[in-house]
Amino acid sequence: MSKYNDLVSILDKICDEAPAENKRYHEKGNISLIEHARSRAFIHLYLQVKFGIIDFSKREHYITDDANDGGIDAYYIDTDAKILYIIQSKFRNNDVNFESKEISYDELLSMDIERITQGEETNENGVKYNGKIQRFQKEISEISDFARYKFNVILLANIRDSVKAKLVRLVGQYPIQIYNFESVYEQLVFPIISGTYFEPKELRIELEVNRDSAGNRIQYYPQTEYGECTVNALFVPTKEIGRILNTYKNSILKFNPRSYLELQTGSINRKIYHSIVDKTTNEFALFNNGITMLSDETAYKDTVGRKNVAVIYLTDPQIINGGQTAYTLSRIYEEAKQKGDFSVFDNKEVLLKVISFNDEENSSGKRGEEKLRLIEQISTATNQQTPVIEADRRANDKVQVELQQLIYKDYGLYYERKRGEFADGIRNKYVNREQIIDREDFLRCVIALSDPVNARSGTAEKLFRKESFDKILPSVDAYKLYMYAYMIYKKLNTKKLNETKIRQYARYSIVYVVSKTYSSDLSNENTNTLIKEEVDKVANRWEDFEKYAMSTPDNKVFYFKEKVDLQTGEKQIDANWTAYYKGRTLRKDLDTFFQNNR
Repeated sequence: MSKYNDLVSILDKICDEAPAENKRYHEKGNISLIEHARSRAFIHLYLQVKFGIIDFSKREHYITDDANDGGIDAYYIDTDAKILYIIQSKFRNNDVNFESKEISYDELLSMDIERITQGEETNENGVKYNGKIQRFQKEISEISDFARYKFNVILLANIRDSVKAKLVRLVGQYPIQIYNFESVYEQLVFPIISGTYFEPKELRIELEVNRDSAGNRIQYYPQTEYGECTVNALFVPTKEIGRILNTYKNSILKFNPRSYLELQTGSINRKIYHSIVDKTTNEFALFNNGITMLSDETAYKDTVGRKNVAVIYLTDPQIINGGQTAYTLSRIYEEAKQKGDFSVFDNKEVLLKVISFNDEENSSGKRGEEKLRLIEQISTATNQQTPVIEADRRANDKVQVELQQLIYKDYGLYYERKRGEFADGIRNKYVNREQIIDREDFLRCVIALSDPVNARSGTAEKLFRKESFDKILPSVDAYKLYMYAYMIYKKLNTKKLNETKIRQYARYSIVYVVSKTYSSDLSNENTNTLIKEEVDKVANRWEDFEKYAMSTPDNKVFYFKEKVDLQTGEKQIDANWTAYYKGRTLRKDLDTFFQNNR
């Protein structure tokens, strides 16, 4: 699989979202029409990731790509930031062209930005612009303060340096953002698969209030080492939380030690799910521990022009506890949206605690580090509903974040530093599980490079404990060697081991041996071939290695004791392979045998 294949999977899924009457997205036989549908879906992808527009029809509204479009394929009007985005896109229909073919100067020349935004009805040749461009012109003409708007030109294309130099003449003095193939993979594809594609700047949560009650919220001002905080506690509709997570997904779980954990039978999430869908009453508000959020600024208003309705506004919000509750509610919300019936949420609320730090102007430097430490402490202390294992606590460590980025950039694989991080990508079939790198397997492979015994014997809890983890993965400097070890491990799948009659627990020993063939000069193209050859070579000699291991004096004492069958009088070997592969002689035996028999 390649990053381009993942992109195509996403585009095909976007096409599937199109309403049935929008037939251009549902072509199945004509390859030319399929490619055209993907080209339009490529623009949908940009609009979804950058502006958080998850509704297909709303995105389609902004796409103008058609004959006589004046070189403008799409637009977006950001009324809050007062920015007009003008988009031109060039999707290529195979991985080689997508990563190498560049947009031409003539294609850029076709962009009539000034003519269109100034209200001209035709291009320079007198040909009338299409209906969607005319609708775009009508929309900007109705903006009363349009003169205050800034223009941003977005180019979804590869552009050579010689053309970049001429862009100013083509598009005037407007800022230009270029998404070449690398930017598309890193800023559009990866965020969609990890569910981190659009971070909310402000959340608006509606809640029902009873004006005859003693109070609809509790507000408190605790003093901390970081400074004073404001804490708001209130009950909010479960539907509102479901809507928020359905829109923002993992983007709002940045400080949470986990992403979404699937609805396995017997899991906490499964119980959360049934406490909503199987009941018509509000026991959920009693049973659930609630949700804790961070917000840079929190504003509560109960005068919004609607009876018994209040609104709470949160700036730059993040969930640090209750992510599983929130994401499960989002799954229920998605099911309800598909049915067009949200009654499952009626009269069901969840406790929301919002923490705002009141010292934002000192949130950088040392004070910023103190704030992050406090956030981590709050997260650790409050995440008790689903146990937070040591590996979860390391999920946001700098080395893991960098490792994830480098592995995706160079290998197109998805290192899962947070549990459930790619659940949406797998569920939507953008990627398959084989493309996800398990963090524990990866860490054991790193250890196996120097110590095949501890790679197998250490518990996950011990390996991810901070003092151990920092020694195993002090930096990402050797990430290509780490990936080499992991790729050896994956090559030794169960089928391979069964075919060669190698014990499962010999896996890390083979990683140790084969990893000696690593060279920093290896290209990605040659790596797979070399690993396959070397794994086959070592696997074919493993039976001889084990015979050698059984023959050494030390091993005969500890692991392969000779005994006599009392009935037959025959000598037999009582082999304890489990202990041997955890034992003190293993690494020396591997070095001696394979160095002497290369």
